[in-house]
Amino acid sequence: MGTRSRTIDNYSSDQGGPISSETRINDRIRVPEVRLVGPNGEQVGIVRIEDALRLAQESDLDLVEVAPQARPPVCKLMDFGKFKYESAQKARESRRNQQLTVIKEQKLRPKIDQHDYETKKGHVSRFLAAGNKVKVTIMFRGREQSRPELGFRLLQKLADDVEELGFVESNPKQDGRNMIMVLAPYKNVKAKPKAREAETAES
Repeated sequence: MGTRSRTIDNYSSDQGGPISSETRINDRIRVPEVRLVGPNGEQVGIVRIEDALRLAQESDLDLVEVAPQARPPVCKLMDFGKFKYESAQKARESRRNQQLTVIKEQKLRPKIDQHDYETKKGHVSRFLAAGNKVKVTIMFRGREQSRPELGFRLLQKLADDVEELGFVESNPKQDGRNMIMVLAPYKNVKAKPKAREAETAES
């Protein structure tokens, strides 16, 4: 069992937090008796440390102290090397699946010409397709501030034009001289409403 007598740092028990700077395993556990937990989580009970080590050796597993503060300490039978490897794999997978929320911004004027509008719409579509949220700001100047309906209609038109890629997460609202709306991408951009409607119509 010498190959399994190794020290692992910063192991956290399911009671939370690092149990010590050096987790004690196998023959490093020096107490008269332990509360033993089997490899599948079953409660074996309080046993002498010699018996716990013998069971670990017979099972080709490690005896790992998971709650040293308990009286007697709680130890579990496990393949500790495999456990650490799988935990590291899950942590990496979790980080890989985490998507940072990025908010892009597009600014428009209420009387934007069609060419500029198409350009801005293209930017918004690209951002949504990439999985980013988009903050769309209508900037009013001078007398334009007395015509908020122009900005509202423009934002509504934009939302309709990109509805296959995203939805209105925050409705248009006035903020001083600006009107702001936030668009968010669908979690699965491929699942576009119009595409689904078309498939339904064809069937």
